Amino acid sequence: MMSEVNTEIGKRIRNFRKMRSMTLEELSQIICKGKSTISKYEKGEIAIDIITLYEIADALQIHVEQLLYCRPSRTSIAPRNNSPIFFHGASQFYSYLFDGRCNQLIRCVFDVLSETEENEYKIMMYMNFKNYETYQNCETKYWGYMEHYDALTNIILTNQDSPMEKAGAHILASYLDSDTKWGLFNGISSRPMMPIAIKMLFSKYRLKEDAELIRQLKVSKDDIRLLKLYNMLSVT
Repeated sequence: MMSEVNTEIGKRIRNFRKMRSMTLEELSQIICKGKSTISKYEKGEIAIDIITLYEIADALQIHVEQLLYCRPSRTSIAPRNNSPIFFHGASQFYSYLFDGRCNQLIRCVFDVLSETEENEYKIMMYMNFKNYETYQNCETKYWGYMEHYDALTNIILTNQDSPMEKAGAHILASYLDSDTKWGLFNGISSRPMMPIAIKMLFSKYRLKEDAELIRQLKVSKDDIRLLKLYNMLSVT
C-alpha cells in the first residue's frame, strides 16, 4: 500500500511539474533537494516527508491536497439531516456546459478534498480537459468551498492561476434526489473579457456526451421566454 501511495504521489508531482514547464533541476533548486532525489520522488522509489510535500506544492503553485493519494483519495460528503441528498456520499461529481464561442461541450470534474466545517467542503474544480484519465491536466483549475443550505448549494471558486478571478455556481433544490441537477455558473470570461452566466448541468455520474446533452445545455426558447419575463437568466 505504501509503495502505491509513493508511486501515485510521484506521478502527480511529475504531472504538475510538466504542466508548469519546470525541469527537475529547477524544482530541486527551489526546495533545496538533489535532482536525483526529486527523480526518485517522482518514480515513487522513496517516501516524501510532510514538510517536503508542502514545499513541493508551494513550488508548483498548487494545494498540497492535489498531491495526496489514499484510498479513497477524496473526502465523501457526509449524510446529515440538513445536507443535500443529491451530494450524499459523493467524493467526486461532474458538470457540463456548452461554450457557444467555440461551439464546444465543456466537461468539468469536482474533487471533494476535505470538510472544513459542518456542511462546508473544500473542493477542486478541473475545467475543460481532453479525457477523464488525465482530468487534472486541464485548461482551468479552480479551488474553493461548497456550502450547503436547506434548499441551495453554493460553490465559491478562485482561479488557481489567476487569484483575482472569481467564479461561482448555484444549485437549487439539491435536497431532492436525482441523477442530475441544473445550476447556474457565473464568472469572468477571458475571451472576450466580460461577465458571464451560463447553464451548467451537474451529475453524480459521467454523462453520455451526445447531441441530446448539447441540446439541453444550449439556451432554449423557454429560457429566453423566462429571461424576457424576469429580465434575468434563470435555470430550473
